[in-house]
Amino acid sequence: MMNLTADYHTHTPYSHGKNTVWENAKAAKSKGLLQVGITDHGFNHLLFGLKRKNLADLRAEIDEAEKITGVKVLMGMESNLISVNGETDMKESDLQYFDLYLCGIHEVLKYKKFSDFYNIMVKNYMAYKFGRTPSKKIIDTTTKAYINAVKNNPIDILTHINYKCYCDIEEVAKCCADYGTYIEINTKKRHVSAEELNRMAATGVRFVIDSDAHSAERVGDTKIAEEILKEASVPLEQIDNIDGRLPKFRFQEYKLRKL
Repeated sequence: MMNLTADYHTHTPYSHGKNTVWENAKAAKSKGLLQVGITDHGFNHLLFGLKRKNLADLRAEIDEAEKITGVKVLMGMESNLISVNGETDMKESDLQYFDLYLCGIHEVLKYKKFSDFYNIMVKNYMAYKFGRTPSKKIIDTTTKAYINAVKNNPIDILTHINYKCYCDIEEVAKCCADYGTYIEINTKKRHVSAEELNRMAATGVRFVIDSDAHSAERVGDTKIAEEILKEASVPLEQIDNIDGRLPKFRFQEYKLRKL
């Protein structure tokens, strides 16, 4: 049995979560968490993207929730990977507003170019939808996109890797280990197997467990992670947000150096 110290992936009505910032923070406190990330979908999500005009209001809600609950509430975003070159919808000018930088591959996005949409989203989704074995070209392209994103952006956490998309998880994990980016074990959906988790862990990459909660009742949930970890052989010491530990995120170090 593990004790979660922090949950860095939760959503609110600023994208398509059900509960408010304060309600997520209150839930985190009730679970004994020290920190919670408010990480709504990135700006380029066509249906549920965070709006830049709402950033000041979001920050005010976060500051108030932290003051009331005593839980450290981090203002983050689950940015979208929008090009094979590793660009995301978190621009350099946006970085000053945030404490936490997550990134994942999602559907219904405004991609950088049509070719990025086709090669990252369409090809992966078609393989997923029809249960096809992804081609080497699909895997290589997705792997390249992930690696470029980690190399070119101070990303703290890659979210639900390999969910409806296919990459060489070991190569992506090696890059994350080199650059100090965490790989998320998402408890909203099963996105990796125990065997895949073992292969990633062998690279030395560090993990965090996140709920990807879209309602306050799921904040701090670890059920799927615990099920997978029972089947895997990943040392719990390689997971940095359990049993009193807190991760060392690269984004904050980047901001101290660059901003």
